[in-house]
Amino acid sequence: MRLINILVVVEIKNKKIKQLVSFVICFVVMAVIAVVRDGQILGHKMRVMPGDSIAKNIAVDTMYHTKDNVTVINTASLAKDVTGFGGTVPLEIYLKDGKILKIKALKNHETPEFFEQASKLLTAWNRKSVDEAQQLKVDAISGATFSSRGIIGNVERGLQYAAKNVHEKSFFEKMDLNTKTVAGLIVVLLAAVVPLFYRKKTYRTIQQILNVAVLGFWCGTFISYSLMVGYMSSGVNLWTSLIPVIMLITAFVYPLFGKKYYYCTNVCPCGALQELAGKVNKHKKLRMSQETAKQLGRFREILWATLTMLMLLGVGFQWMDYEVFAAFILQSASVVVLVLAVVVLALSIFIPRPYCRFICPTGVLFKIAQNSKS
Repeated sequence: MRLINILVVVEIKNKKIKQLVSFVICFVVMAVIAVVRDGQILGHKMRVMPGDSIAKNIAVDTMYHTKDNVTVINTASLAKDVTGFGGTVPLEIYLKDGKILKIKALKNHETPEFFEQASKLLTAWNRKSVDEAQQLKVDAISGATFSSRGIIGNVERGLQYAAKNVHEKSFFEKMDLNTKTVAGLIVVLLAAVVPLFYRKKTYRTIQQILNVAVLGFWCGTFISYSLMVGYMSSGVNLWTSLIPVIMLITAFVYPLFGKKYYYCTNVCPCGALQELAGKVNKHKKLRMSQETAKQLGRFREILWATLTMLMLLGVGFQWMDYEVFAAFILQSASVVVLVLAVVVLALSIFIPRPYCRFICPTGVLFKIAQNSKS
């Protein structure tokens, strides 16, 4: 009996080790993808990118002057820790006679549709003096919250540099505790904690509705490949990313303690919406053989492997802009994403969680990270 107990303990330890190794492998893969795309990990330069040699020859400083006596402040080096959704959001701030002429966005990896919405902020500081611009309170644009915060943060750093007045934000200013953020934090914490102890169906339905309404449509916050690669490349600004950080903990840390697929099952707004759609039709489900479901599951894994290989080869990063999660941000989502979302929602009425089970590349990464066979 004692020998059996020892063997069980050894088996459990072996599973934990395998799971930890799988997690590390996934971390390394994401790190390599970040280096291939951006040449850096967590904001630290790891390799020379094609554009870097050009930049060195041009020798652009943090602040320079044009022939027209215009002062230009480049925020690339001033705001390395300020990120949007897909990474850093560097800007150029043009000043003349002490007033802002214009603000220009430089190359970034934000989703184009989202950044186009957020770019409407760039004119908010025009024709204002540096002091007036520093006093101005600019709110993030709904539908492009993370990109907006990236722009606002870069403008703040640039103006501080121009005024030689570096202001250290307070704890609460860093957290940006507006109504939306507080609501999102409450909902994501409920999703991260309550299902661990309370598993009633009624509560699960309520939590799913909150996940969809608050985390999805209101906050527009979810885990996607674009988010993860951006964090791996530029680092995480914890104070402005508390909600996605909690989500990442449920996705990658919870499984290490036996809670596999916790994020997908209890937190993800996309998974919640599919499950809620399925509850509309409880009886007339589309019957699918185990073999068909198995083959579709394999298709998801092949799709993930293909996309990952393309990214490791330095091509195909654009697919990250078309993950179905972006459909929650209706104002900014592309037509392609919205059409895909409608199709997924319609299928969810007849097939349980079709996107999660048969397409989602992000879900495959979670599966590999937790060394799961199911």
